[in-house]
Amino acid sequence: MKTITINVSEPVHAEFQAASKSAGRPTPELIREAMELYRRERLRPVSDLAAFRPRSAGRVLRPLTAADDLLDEMLDRNS
Repeated sequence: MKTITINVSEPVHAEFQAASKSAGRPTPELIREAMELYRRERLRPVSDLAAFRPRSAGRVLRPLTAADDLLDEMLDRNS
């Protein structure tokens, strides 16, 4: 592992320290994890759909009904 020095604002450092305490993990470990996430998502974005990791879009607002199906509309079956 390579040791580096970075400069961050006081509020950012304070947030990482607070998160570190609540998670019971060292601050440098959280920063390494954040850097790895940035590397995966921004520096090496997934271009293969099969390798894409799904993300949550939030909670379901209401169940789908038959009227919500857009397939007929896309295939122009109701015209």
